Parts: sequence; structure tokens; C-alpha cells
Amino acid sequence: MKKLLWVGVGLLLALPIVGTLVLIKALQFGAMGAAAAQMQMPPEPVNAELVREAEWHPELQAVGSVVAVQGTVIRTEAEGLVREIRFEAGAPVKAGDELVRLDSDIERAQLREAEAAAALARQSFRRARELARSRNISQGELDAAASSVQQAEARADMIRALIAKKTLSAPFDGRLGIRRVSVGQFLDKGSPVVSLHSLDPVYVEFSLPQPQLAELADGLPVRVWSDAYPERPFEGRVTAFNPDLDPQTRSVRVQATLANPEGRLRPGMFVSVLLLPGRTERVLLIPITAVQHGPYGDAVFVIEPDGQGENTLRVQQRLVRLGARRGDFVAVSEGLAAGEQVVSTGVFKLRSGMAVVVDNRLAPAFRLDPDPGNS
Repeated sequence: MKKLLWVGVGLLLALPIVGTLVLIKALQFGAMGAAAAQMQMPPEPVNAELVREAEWHPELQAVGSVVAVQGTVIRTEAEGLVREIRFEAGAPVKAGDELVRLDSDIERAQLREAEAAAALARQSFRRARELARSRNISQGELDAAASSVQQAEARADMIRALIAKKTLSAPFDGRLGIRRVSVGQFLDKGSPVVSLHSLDPVYVEFSLPQPQLAELADGLPVRVWSDAYPERPFEGRVTAFNPDLDPQTRSVRVQATLANPEGRLRPGMFVSVLLLPGRTERVLLIPITAVQHGPYGDAVFVIEPDGQGENTLRVQQRLVRLGARRGDFVAVSEGLAAGEQVVSTGVFKLRSGMAVVVDNRLAPAFRLDPDPGNS
């Protein structure tokens, strides 16, 4: 009984203390909640850029391939043994330069035989003609003698042509490729000997989609880049394009001609093509980094005063329709007006109605022709 009495006394003493502590904590949490409700987040510092109006030339971009104006693999027209090779691999040649000679000893012997037979036929024809004048032979015998002359001369001409085919010559000016034959090698008819391509000028062939067909015309300037020479553009002009479109891709095949005096562009090269239509247009430009891409379209954050103070700014998200891109900028066809201010970087951290302050001290420099260098 005495222990229970002491426990009761202890509880009576502890209850007021615990109640006091609970009341103090409740008052503290209430005060913290009231302070949090009245607290305002400081404005978010952002980089800003004005929507500017500019005049630029539209540019059509494509990828293409370099094609030789003239290019072929030189092949043998007759079979034979390689007697002489008269070119160096990779060397420039002129039209008519001899490249390879095949053995023609048998054909030359046959030519001498054919020429002797032709000479005999001509002599027999002269005698027959004299006899025909004195009517000692018939007209049929004279005709047979004339036919023998033609046959003998035709055989000699055939052998001369065969001998000529034993010598391979360059059909046009150009640069040779890798040699594919050796002296002493027997070649069948049609065997490849060496490739030959004309390198100045060259064609660049590329395709443009159907919506860009209205911009296409003969003579339009073209600028070409190759990853082999990334800092050097090559200039040319459109010289031809197909009258029909590819039914699979709905695109038109275009051919441009470029001067290539140093032979830097080689057939088969992959190149980037920039086609420059001859018109200009007024566009609204914003930095590409100002655009936030989402499932419902592209949007930007426009900086506007909230009406509660001269220096109080807030951002509002606005959907826009984008156009062509160039350098660090993109054209906007709908959703913005010239002179409006948009957030240029860091749009991922913003939401509509958020207070902001413009701070462009660390803003990047946006350019239409950026040159980031080779990193």
C-alpha cells in the first residue's frame, strides 16, 4: 500500500510538468507555421534576352555525296599478256596518254600476212580490170577480183584495230587510282586495270524534301563542307535537278557543280550542303536555349512586371511555334512579339508565376555564326 501511494504521488507531480511542456511545444509549432505562411521566396536570378527582329536569307540544309563529272575503271578490250606499264598509281594524266601495252606479236605477224594478201588482191584486181577492157574476162570475174580486194583490206583493218586495243590510253584528263595489274600478267577481256576520275570540276548530289521544292532553281549558290576539311567551305551552284520526285521519300535529287582545282573533294566523299535561296525574310529570333520542349509543344518563359511594384518581375510560360534554326538562334513564327523579354538559360528550373530578377553578368554571348573551335 505504501508503494502504490508513492506511485500516485509521483504521477500527480509529473502530469503538470508534462502538460506544460506539451503546451510550450504546441505554441512553438504554431508560431513557426504562421511565420512560414507569411514567408516569401526570394526572386530567382535569370539570364534574359530580348526578342529581336532580323532579316536573313533562308538556308536549306542537306547531306550529299561527291560524284566525278567523268569517272571510270579502265578495262582491257582484248586479252593478252602485259608487256609494259606506262603510268604511276595516283598520277594525273591527259587524254590520250598511254597506260598499258599488251603483247601484240602474233597480231602484228597476222597484220603483215593480211597486208601481203591485200597487196596481192589489189594487183590481181588491176590485171583483171585491164583484161576486162579487152573483154578477155567476164564482168563477174572482175567483180570477184574487186571483192577480194575489199575482203583483204577489211581483214587488215580488223587486225590493226585489234592491235590498237592492245594499247590502253586515258580517255580523258584526270587522276589515276591504284594499279591493279603487273607486268607479265595475262589479262582476259574486260579485266580492270586502273580507275580514272576527273576531279575538276566535281558534282555534289543531294536530295531536298518536297516542301522545299519551291525554293529550288538553276544557278542557286551552294556551300559545301567536308569533315576532311572542316574549316574550308567549297562554293558552287545548282546545275541540274530531276523533274520527278522519288515516290518513296517524296524528295527531289539535285546536282551542284563545284570547282575543285586542288583536287581536295574526291568522288564518294560525304559532305554537308547549304543551299542559299535568293530571297530574304523578316523573322523573330530567340536563343535556342530559351526553348523548353514538352509533350504539348514548345514553350518559353516571358518576363513580365507583376503590377505590384516597379522592380517586381514574374515569368509566364507561353507556347510558341518555331521555324528555322541558325547558329545559337531559332526563328519564332507564332507566340511572341518583337521587344518582349524571355529567359534565355536555365528554363528547366522555372514555373509560371515565379518571381525573378534579371542578372546577365554571366549570360553567354549568342551568335548567328558561332565558332566553338575544335575541342
